[in-house]
Amino acid sequence: MSQKEFIRRRKQLLKMLEPGDIAILPAANMKIRNRDVEYRYRPDSDFYYLTGFPEPEAVAVFIPGRKHGEYVLFCRERDPVMETWVGKRAGQDGACEEYGASDSFPINDIDDILPGLMENTERVFYTMGNNSKFDTRVIQWVNTLRDKARSGVHAPGEFVNLDHVLHEMRLFKSATEVKAMRMAAKISVAAHQRAMRVCQPGMYEYELEAELQYEFTRRGSPSTAYSSIVGAGNNACTLHYIDNCDVMNDGDLVLIDAGAEYDYYAADITRTFPVNGTYSKAQKALYEVVLAAQTAAIEQLKPDNHWNDPHEAAVRAMTEGLVDLGLLKGRLPTLIKNEAYKRFYMHRTGHWLGMDVHDVGDYKLGDEWRVLEKGMVMTVEPGLYIPLGSKGVAKKWQGIGIRIEDDVLVTKSGHDVLTGALASSVDEVEALMASGN
Repeated sequence: MSQKEFIRRRKQLLKMLEPGDIAILPAANMKIRNRDVEYRYRPDSDFYYLTGFPEPEAVAVFIPGRKHGEYVLFCRERDPVMETWVGKRAGQDGACEEYGASDSFPINDIDDILPGLMENTERVFYTMGNNSKFDTRVIQWVNTLRDKARSGVHAPGEFVNLDHVLHEMRLFKSATEVKAMRMAAKISVAAHQRAMRVCQPGMYEYELEAELQYEFTRRGSPSTAYSSIVGAGNNACTLHYIDNCDVMNDGDLVLIDAGAEYDYYAADITRTFPVNGTYSKAQKALYEVVLAAQTAAIEQLKPDNHWNDPHEAAVRAMTEGLVDLGLLKGRLPTLIKNEAYKRFYMHRTGHWLGMDVHDVGDYKLGDEWRVLEKGMVMTVEPGLYIPLGSKGVAKKWQGIGIRIEDDVLVTKSGHDVLTGALASSVDEVEALMASGN
């Protein structure tokens, strides 16, 4: 992501603030994996969205109209000893020269400097609740200023949730962001194709996970966008199954829900395919119900439709299919009204996608579903889950979990399926699997 993109975002934020406002945004903390070993650091998405700054122990401050610069970044100082162990730090010069800060101060001096930047401001844009320790510090800074009231110091009197402004910005993807998401999608498609080609009965789920991870890494993705799901047989009926430890048997379906992260943007793809390369009659029948539901949902993704239109279309197609197969009985309108489908399809049809796999943005404005607009990106992922032991369900349907998921961009005139290069029909999937044998 170029510095021009981060500059554009900061300018957009500052336009939304008024003279007398200050916005404060801390970086994510390092997390301990075990004892003295830390997880690989991944910046907080909100923080990185505005700064492009990849280091921990940092705080970004935005002050519209500040004489000495509107963007201040507190970060670690250069430290040759520590840099020998863990790598280069930007320091104050790097914060300004490489990352576009107007001004930068050592993070250890923040208690002395930041209260002064807050003097005579009216509103503090800051999101409470994400970091309790930092919340306490912000309140202490405000109280420090209040204690100086007799000296003529004016403390801010109002807190405003920064998420409200920032998440609305993040909901609409720029051309640069869409480019990154296309690359995340391309890498993820290649990884799913690899998994389909190498899959064989007798393999373990974690072997397919390893194939996915290999393809992600070799194509430039430093990490997955979320923990990969590789569930064969009845494991596919657990929606967030991540154990990935069982043998994949001949006759099973395997559900893979996995996506790469590229330049801090996520892809999110699910495909369900036969371990032996050929869908059984029952598997094919259920699969085509899910595919029809996904197709119906994607057709509803266009400007001026609302967020729930795709879900309603998927529910209707899914219910029709379940009635045709005898898994539901009754009149279609009544079944939909009573949500009879939820026994087999218990989740919604999608979610926003961006820097986070379950990305930010309101789904409703007031009490109304949000209208879809150009630049929004979301997943479309209907599914059917019929675990072993389901009462009143014929045995041929049991132990089958199916989900089909793609990433879709709303365009000026309709939509663009970013992950559409990956096989999804029965014939396409079987052909792809056969090409690897």
